[in-house]
Amino acid sequence: MTAMTQRPAQAPPLVLTIAGSDSGGGAGIQADLKTMLAHGVHGMSVVAAVTAQNSLGVQGYWELPPEAVRAQLDSVLSDIGVHAVKTGMLASGTLVETVAEVLAGVTAPVVVDPVGVSKHGDTLLAEEAVDAVRHALLPTATVVTPNLWEVEQLTGVKVVDEAGLREAAEAVLALGPRWALIKGGHLPGEPADLLFDGEREHRFTAPRHDNRHTHGTGCTLASAIASRLAFGDDVPTAVGKAKEYVTGAIAAGFPLGAGIGPVDHNWRHRAS
Repeated sequence: MTAMTQRPAQAPPLVLTIAGSDSGGGAGIQADLKTMLAHGVHGMSVVAAVTAQNSLGVQGYWELPPEAVRAQLDSVLSDIGVHAVKTGMLASGTLVETVAEVLAGVTAPVVVDPVGVSKHGDTLLAEEAVDAVRHALLPTATVVTPNLWEVEQLTGVKVVDEAGLREAAEAVLALGPRWALIKGGHLPGEPADLLFDGEREHRFTAPRHDNRHTHGTGCTLASAIASRLAFGDDVPTAVGKAKEYVTGAIAAGFPLGAGIGPVDHNWRHRAS
């Protein structure tokens, strides 16, 4: 009997995360890779920093040497390639500049989550690195996804209500990204986000779920956007689909440890 020959499988879209590791598994590279798997893309990772982290907060973090980050980038990009890139925690100005230098030569879409603090309020970006994010990293971004605290850190604009989202988006766009997605989830009322490219404005709303287990929402949203861009969606479509995914993941968030639990990246599978 002759064995049946299988056709080689075709690789799915390729998405690279450049971020920090979360030992608790709720955010960072761990959340990114879970999100990418849920979207049917092949996730790859460049570890920029390692955190000691659990449901109660970040107990410490350590940056990798720039040469280690550069070597990881070179290994992936020179052999495998990418259809989209997502950046998260980069920790220091040197690492931001290292990553930005490489991304300036990448033609695939880049989603920048300008991580400044954790869900628990722990600082994850050195003060001296903020200028590098502004002037080196943001100009490489197809989409940048700051929350309101990160908007204020990067631009000085303080948003107190939904009417201020447009001013925030304009201030972020002035730093060089093609699109700005201003996340307004911490404002009163129903969550509202604004996506803007200087001409086209898209607003996204979602129900507010009574669930405190929301660790990893920012990482998850940015990774979901990158995954959809890797499939060829335009930016507004990618953001809309990513928002739908994150809303479901928040609704299914679960307790873990004694503090804030994570969103459920596998909620669609559990619901099926």
